[in-house]
This record gives sequence, C-alpha cells and structure tokens, in this order.
Amino acid sequence: MGEWSKDMSKVIHEFNDIIRKLRKDCFGKGPERIHTIFVENMAIAKLYGNLTPTERFIASTDEGKEIVHSARTKMIQDMYAASPPANMEALIGAKFVHLFSDMKIEEDLAVSVFIFDKNIT
Repeated sequence: MGEWSKDMSKVIHEFNDIIRKLRKDCFGKGPERIHTIFVENMAIAKLYGNLTPTERFIASTDEGKEIVHSARTKMIQDMYAASPPANMEALIGAKFVHLFSDMKIEEDLAVSVFIFDKNIT
C-alpha cells in the first residue's frame, strides 16, 4: 500500500502542476493551491486562489461577478475541448474526454472534474 500511495501522490502532484501551468498561461495567474483526488475515471480538483487582482476588481459588482464567472468557466472548458494537454493524458494513461468546471467567485474557489475514457489506476 505504501508504494502505491507514494506513486499516486507523485501523479497527483504532477497533475496539479499541469493544471497550474495551463491556467497560468491562459489567465496570467495559476491557482495558489490545488487539491485533487482520483475517483474511477475522474480527477476532481479543488482550486483555491485563482483570481487576478483585475478580476477581483471587476467582480466587486454583481454584474462583474457574472462576467468573471462566465469568462473563467467557459474559457477553460473551451480550451480543454479544443486541445486537451497531451502530457495530462500521458500522465494519467487515459484519453481525456470532458471537463466540467464551476467557480464560486466570492470565495475564489473553483472545482474542475476531468473525465477520462477509463479508470485512473
């Protein structure tokens, strides 16, 4: 058990690094902290500290919150749909199928569920 969990924790760490780099490249800032678990064919990631200072400023109004939420969730889903990161598929050993993503602007918390074509082992 110890060897499996050590290997799996390394995979999770590398998976989080892929997410962080992709979001940094896309939005100019990656999440400050990511917590990921693998369940069957899903990687479920909670991402904390995502917003840039500009996004925080825009989100200071209700309309601004909607704009930031829409941009953040739609943009990241479109990015993964257009070009799933090859290094993510190689790391997981499965083909990426879909990303479900949502964000709670007030708490600067995002949740992403990555679906793959087979269970993650």
